[in-house]
Amino acid sequence: MAAQTVASTTDSTTSSAVDLGPAAALTCRECGHRVPLGPVFACEECFGPLEIAYDFSSYDTEELRKRIESGPANIWRYAPLLPVPADVADKPNINPGWTKLVQADNLARELGVDAGKLFVKDDSGNPTHSFKDRVVAQAIEAARAFGFTTLSCSSTGNLAGAVGAAAARAGFRSCVFIPHDLEQGKVVMAAIYGGELVGIEGNYDDVNRFCSELIGDSAGEGWGFVNVNLRPYYAEGSKTLAYEICEQLGWRLPDQLVVPIASGSQLTKIDKGLQELIKLGLVEDKPYKIFGAQAEGCSPVSVAYKAGHDVVRPQKPNTIAKSLAIGNPADGPYVLDIARRTGGAVEDVNDEQVVDAIKLLARTEGIFAETAGGVTVGVTRKLIENGLLDPTLTTVVLNTGDGLKTLDAVAGSGLTATIRPTLESFRDAGLG
Repeated sequence: MAAQTVASTTDSTTSSAVDLGPAAALTCRECGHRVPLGPVFACEECFGPLEIAYDFSSYDTEELRKRIESGPANIWRYAPLLPVPADVADKPNINPGWTKLVQADNLARELGVDAGKLFVKDDSGNPTHSFKDRVVAQAIEAARAFGFTTLSCSSTGNLAGAVGAAAARAGFRSCVFIPHDLEQGKVVMAAIYGGELVGIEGNYDDVNRFCSELIGDSAGEGWGFVNVNLRPYYAEGSKTLAYEICEQLGWRLPDQLVVPIASGSQLTKIDKGLQELIKLGLVEDKPYKIFGAQAEGCSPVSVAYKAGHDVVRPQKPNTIAKSLAIGNPADGPYVLDIARRTGGAVEDVNDEQVVDAIKLLARTEGIFAETAGGVTVGVTRKLIENGLLDPTLTTVVLNTGDGLKTLDAVAGSGLTATIRPTLESFRDAGLG
């Protein structure tokens, strides 16, 4: 691909005193209103969500590619495309990313996918064993820039652990809020880092509302809530999944991606990342499809997609996939737009199908996924059976967390047999 200079994605009317690399401004996703970089997340004109706008005008494609490829084996290899200072790799951080892209030929045979065409992006290899390390690593750099002293979040589990670990590493105080009935494994993992862990009576949406109130109260002064007032920066960490997938495929776009939906932010930022790579000339422009995956017990986006609606009606979650149990997903409408624009779809599977898919992935590829990974694999199988996903095209399925965090979901798994320490007992059990 010939070298090219990339046009600016912003104008020169907005500037900021903080050093966040190529980040130039915050822009409203609804009305386009622009404001300087700061710890704000809602547009003052229309109350729409804000996101980062960049200035990539000085980048040459081939020089950028070389810079990325010579970078560290973590998300900071993509620092030129993220809202972080140039010296980010030198700061104390948990440095997530560059996780395995597994060519899943055994799973492909089970699902009827052509050999060499199915891949699992396995983000369970991150420091706290979920993709949330990506977004928190990004958020903590914004927290440094804005002078916050406490790192916080509302969480369904994985984010709480990621915030605790990142805050400990960076020397921040942490105080995180979770639903009171989370899986015990996630509670322990969030608590072990020594920060404050507070259970809220209610579901995730109740927790999130409380955190929004706390930000407006004097008790929340100096607090950086990664998924509230730092959300525009935090969300950009999900783009690194798109960057890694394409680089690991040899700087090629996948034809199809299956992405789990909680708030929907991961899916929308993966699409943003793919679009940036196209505009930067790092990958060849071609069509791709993005499919969203939900659990049936919390499937407001899937329901809206199938009904042809543009508005997502909130649901009360009731599923074993608690990391996806957000009944009022903030990015739901944008997920619908992307699924329809790319020719993808949004589908859901029930809890039994989630468990079956966890076991299938473990049995075929040696990857023990948490329930969210069971959702994506289960939805992939359903999409193939329904003729919506082409088994002849390059497909990437996301596993966003480690199965050790959701052991209760597969608690029925256990010993094949119990025998005496003799060959006779071994043969009698039908094992020889």
